[in-house]
Amino acid sequence: MSRDLSYSPTVGFLLGLPRSGTTLLAHLLQRHPDIMSPPEPWLMLALEAFGTVDHRHPAGSSLVEAATSEFMDRIDRAVVSRALADAAYGQYLTAASKRTFIDKTPRYWMVLDFLDSIYPEAPRILIMRNPYAIAASLKSTWDIPLLSASCPSAIASCLTDLARGLPTPAVVSCLADLVLGLPTLAALRGRRQTQVVQYELLVTRPDEEIRRVIAGLGHDPADAASAKVEQADIFRSSTFGDRKILEKKAIDDRSVQAWRTALSTEEMQVVTDLIGTELLIELGYEQDLRYAEQVGTVDRGPAVTEAYRQLFRTCWDLRGGTGGASFGVSTHAREPNGIGQQAGESSSVSEAQRLAEKTEEHLRLMNSMAEQLEQALRVAKGGHDSWLGH
Repeated sequence: MSRDLSYSPTVGFLLGLPRSGTTLLAHLLQRHPDIMSPPEPWLMLALEAFGTVDHRHPAGSSLVEAATSEFMDRIDRAVVSRALADAAYGQYLTAASKRTFIDKTPRYWMVLDFLDSIYPEAPRILIMRNPYAIAASLKSTWDIPLLSASCPSAIASCLTDLARGLPTPAVVSCLADLVLGLPTLAALRGRRQTQVVQYELLVTRPDEEIRRVIAGLGHDPADAASAKVEQADIFRSSTFGDRKILEKKAIDDRSVQAWRTALSTEEMQVVTDLIGTELLIELGYEQDLRYAEQVGTVDRGPAVTEAYRQLFRTCWDLRGGTGGASFGVSTHAREPNGIGQQAGESSSVSEAQRLAEKTEEHLRLMNSMAEQLEQALRVAKGGHDSWLGH
């Protein structure tokens, strides 16, 4: 089958946190005759992680990673990644007879630098939503225990497991979205080729907002269908994205203020601590912050928010170099004289020892930071209690 390797489809990216309205926006964009926006390809995450292998791989994760890195270092990795992505996006567009592919994958905040290197010219659509409402949706939809963030030592334990490549509760990734993802995405506002969509405006005046976004993508907004929730086959057949959209018959704005009854005061306090009052105000949610304060939350100061960010940042920074234990089966293990097998076993022991030492380092560092954060929370709470006493 012949391929036109010079073909480069028109691609854009819809960015936002999980539960921020990305599925709704993608669904509405998809209704334009020239725009394709299927549920969550996650393609950039997979390409960025190319070469990393589960530690249980029988070939040995370190050997696979070393071999692919050596091979890829001899070529332009960005060009290869772009070619693969273009081929995938292009086939989707051809099959749907559309012109522009919008990749909606919420956790692209984790690989923004990589995304910029592969598609520097691609437009970005950034959807922002009230963090209190996002937290309420996490709680009601995925049963995320928000109050677990009030116990930094437990979070640190989960983060240590994450750094070791072990399975972790969903609460860890959801808290990471709020603690690290939100400020990362917020920094994109005002950047060239970035359109910002406010969720609250999207659900109160959907037709106007969709037409604005479509025009920004270079398409005729007059061709946009009315912003109604109609179930497209591509959304029904996917296991990703907000499944609740399949139950909707129309767009309404009741979700804008639902968080006020969905969250307890303690949970609102957690959100305030994780996000920080400065960012809440910067994003335009000062009125919501004031409501949370009226029902009992307090501003514990930027030091608490920064401590949360540093805890998660440390895990993210260390995670890439942790590696994982392999079975120690190398290509030399097949040599009949046994010398290669001994070398493989020695390598396995060395790697396991390095992994154990690194894991202990992670554990000590995470526990130390968690203790400091818990102390900061105690001081902040004590100060508030003292203030109440006056």
